[in-house]
Amino acid sequence: MRPSSPTPSDVDHAVADGGDVAALAAFVRAHPRLVVLTGAGVSTESGIPDYRDAAGDWKRPPPMQHQRFMQSHASRQRYWARALVGFRALSEARPGPAHHALARLEALGHVHTLITQNVDGLHQRAGNRRVIDLHGRAELVRCMSCQALRMRHDLHAELEVANPDWRALDAVAGPDGDADLEVDFSGFRVPPCGRCGQGVLKPDVVFFGDSVPVSRVKAALAAVEEADALLVVGSSLMVYSGYRFARVAAQGGTPIACLNLGRTRADELFALKLERPIGATLAALVAALEGSGDRALLTRG
Repeated sequence: MRPSSPTPSDVDHAVADGGDVAALAAFVRAHPRLVVLTGAGVSTESGIPDYRDAAGDWKRPPPMQHQRFMQSHASRQRYWARALVGFRALSEARPGPAHHALARLEALGHVHTLITQNVDGLHQRAGNRRVIDLHGRAELVRCMSCQALRMRHDLHAELEVANPDWRALDAVAGPDGDADLEVDFSGFRVPPCGRCGQGVLKPDVVFFGDSVPVSRVKAALAAVEEADALLVVGSSLMVYSGYRFARVAAQGGTPIACLNLGRTRADELFALKLERPIGATLAALVAALEGSGDRALLTRG
């Protein structure tokens, strides 16, 4: 507990208007050990769709469930066939304004740790270095028997050779490399692990219904517990794996700010909430901090 830090109950909860970029800048300046938690809303400007609307409800059918994927060959056929079409949006995506702004905030010394629920790797590509990939990385594939890792583009090349008729298919891309494709998947060939010859190949990400690896949870919890403040960006926090960090921060008296378009599961916990376009607002935040002389922070370790 930090006696000098305001708790959420000490601060009015208000949806911010245009003048609140200055309030967000003041929040960041006041808390030098800032942890940022990001979600899908950070990557929408990079062309990667999100799952939920402004009310926090599903925009599309829920994604693949872990148990279903592991227990059903037909589910794996459907998943990998759709991924062969939809993953192009993820693999071709480039960091957007939000990613670049968050990387700049780290370079300026304002972001101590970034925890992301996204699996696209765009934070690292933009320049962030202290990143915890809570739900894994979509460009890797893991054998669920022998734990061998391979690059996803390598598996997709193998899938294209094994299923040549699928190369020409097109569909609307969904989040995390899925696609809105409904056809007969029964003939789609999914190879076993090339190393052990029998293991199920799964993207190295946490599917719905699965658990985040303990080591990642511990690292993220430690960062939040040691933080001066938490900033939630582009996440509705509807999934417990992200919401838990807001709860931990609030229980420890650590102030929380949020930048998100729409309702979140933790709205009552925020000291400050801005409902504004994420990339433009973060860019304005960087400009405000740099304009106040925060370039000197670049000398900090």
